[in-house]
Amino acid sequence: MADENLFSILIPTWNNLPYLKLCVESIRKNSTFHHQILIYVNEGVDGTVQWIENSDCEYILSRENVGICWALNALRSRVTTDYIVYMNDDMYVCPEWDKALWNEIQKLPDNRFFLSSTVLQPRPFFCKSVIAPADFGQSIETFQEQKLLNSFRDFSHSDWFGATWPPNVVHKDIWDLVGGYSVEFSPGMYSDPDFSAKLWKAGVRLFKGISASRVYHFESVSTKRMEKNDGSRQFLMKWSITSASFMRDILRRGEPYMAAEATLIHDEKLKKDIWRSRLKKALYLFKGDADAKRFWK
Repeated sequence: MADENLFSILIPTWNNLPYLKLCVESIRKNSTFHHQILIYVNEGVDGTVQWIENSDCEYILSRENVGICWALNALRSRVTTDYIVYMNDDMYVCPEWDKALWNEIQKLPDNRFFLSSTVLQPRPFFCKSVIAPADFGQSIETFQEQKLLNSFRDFSHSDWFGATWPPNVVHKDIWDLVGGYSVEFSPGMYSDPDFSAKLWKAGVRLFKGISASRVYHFESVSTKRMEKNDGSRQFLMKWSITSASFMRDILRRGEPYMAAEATLIHDEKLKKDIWRSRLKKALYLFKGDADAKRFWK
């Protein structure tokens, strides 16, 4: 396996070359195994294509920004391994990030899982699945790489319930089973919880964040520039539950992982939140929301 690719890493990018370079360099430098690196280039007017062509990465180019969902689904056609990793271009992987995920995968009885790395971010964050604040720089210019490498393991954190956002890994057969990422969420806001919801609907029950797999995230470098879709409303219209309720009551994102409670659902909270979600959905209908009418069941 030493010379074979273990994961296929899918990275959408949008004129973000300095961060993309750092991301790819960290994969090469800090990974335990070899991986296939697949990059979807949106626009690429900043020299991204020229840089990739001088690397060993593969890429697909779109002359316009098609967003995350179309990009990920297009890259799926180039995958050559059994395991698909989705990663943002503004991430820096820490040593043995992939080994920790692979060790977990090898323990599992089947391919019905969804695993996430544990992210470190410079600013305070609402979800306990993220190690924050852990400020090693909020930009390329202020990034303290060596300080991060010396201390990323020092933050006490457990494995956690509720894998959703990248970096994450899923078996290619499970990806195909649910049809990848939903393009109606383009350019991509709330496509992460939607993907998890599709996995849940398909019978996947193991949504686990791995503490030992750590990745630094500069936080939404590209999404700050895009015109966002109203993903929260779209999620509600599609699943008849708010994204927040799905994460809190079903996936329990951020709670410390305990194997004995892997299938536990907060039933009483869920019942109340489903009732509230349906009222919210009905309100959209009453106001004449076009998407609400299209998704109403």
